[in-house]
Amino acid sequence: MIVMTTIYLDVCCYNRPFDSQIETRVRLETEAKLCLQEMAKEGRVELAWSYVLDYENGLSPLPSRRDAIAVWRDIAPLCVEPGAAVADQASLLVTTYGLKGFDALHVACAVTAGAELFVTTDDFILKKLKSFSLLKTVTPIEALSILEQWYES
Repeated sequence: MIVMTTIYLDVCCYNRPFDSQIETRVRLETEAKLCLQEMAKEGRVELAWSYVLDYENGLSPLPSRRDAIAVWRDIAPLCVEPGAAVADQASLLVTTYGLKGFDALHVACAVTAGAELFVTTDDFILKKLKSFSLLKTVTPIEALSILEQWYES
């Protein structure tokens, strides 16, 4: 039996290809993020989306960037809507882990969606959620290595 892994990419992750690609880290994270999205299109992973992604992406002043990211909403089979479970989880993330606003809401949506991996390029979130047990918080590169089982053999 194949168990589908659910992943949630936050807005900074979706925006990574639009960042300057001069730094090696940015280029590698961009490439890994694009691979994750390809896996989602192929049905090898399940992509989770949320109302928070819709809202935060909608704040982008660049229509071409906004549109390129919004396409992934239609590819994601899961979309988390606002509700008490998200609000309660976000509140816990703020008080216990020191996350802020959108960051806490994104993670809360990932938990609500049942995601196993929360994918981000934000060092602050990665540091704060090292001990968070409800899902694994990783960079796009780490997510790809887990999903493709690079180090399993």
